[in-house]
Parts: sequence; C-alpha cells; structure tokens
Amino acid sequence: MSTEQRKAGFTLAEVLAAMLLMAIVIPVAVAALRVASLSGEVAECKAVAARVADRVLNEAVVTSSGTSVPLSGTVSEKGRSFNWTLRQETWPVMLTATSAMQVVTVNVAFPAQGRNYDVRLSTLMNAQ
Repeated sequence: MSTEQRKAGFTLAEVLAAMLLMAIVIPVAVAALRVASLSGEVAECKAVAARVADRVLNEAVVTSSGTSVPLSGTVSEKGRSFNWTLRQETWPVMLTATSAMQVVTVNVAFPAQGRNYDVRLSTLMNAQ
C-alpha cells in the first residue's frame, strides 16, 4: 500500500474517539439549551406577572378609599393565565398614636414548563 491510500480515511480509534466525544457533548448541550429555554420563559413570565401585580397594587391603593377591592382574580396576558391574590395587613410599626399603616401585598402565581412560580409586590398605605 502506498502512503496516499493510508491517509484517505479515518482509523477505527479516531472514529470511536469522535463518537465518544459526541456522546458526552450532545447531552450536555441539549441540557444547556433546555435550561436556557426554561430561564427565558420564566423571566418573560415574571416580567408579565410583575406588570400584573403593579397594576393590581396601584388599583388597590387608588380605590381603597371607600370602595371594596376584590381580593383575588385572574388576568390573561400573552396567552397565559396569571392568578393574583391581594392581602391587606396592619403594619406592626406605629409611627404616631393616631396614624396606622397597612401593608398591601399582591401575589401573582403562574405556571411555566410544568412548575409553579410567583411574584410578590408590597407597599405601605395609610389605614382608612
């Protein structure tokens, strides 16, 4: 055999080494893509949930003087449902003997890729 004929192909050891390398790299790359996809979807949903919580919290603060505020609801945005709950509690710190504050908290829950996540926003307001 001439030298040119021997250099025309790969040896069995080279092919096995390449297959072993691909057997290690491909599952790691697929797992990394899955994690990146999950992170991107969760980040997008958290941004939407934060906007929903901000709207609900602002509405609760603005309409709290005299009207009843709903304590839960569902908002659909970008093809997803975001369930929110509103909670009002007395703030444990009294600034003066006549002023009482309330902590208003909105919790927005949503599913993303088979898991449940939530976003929570709170603010202080004067108790009426």
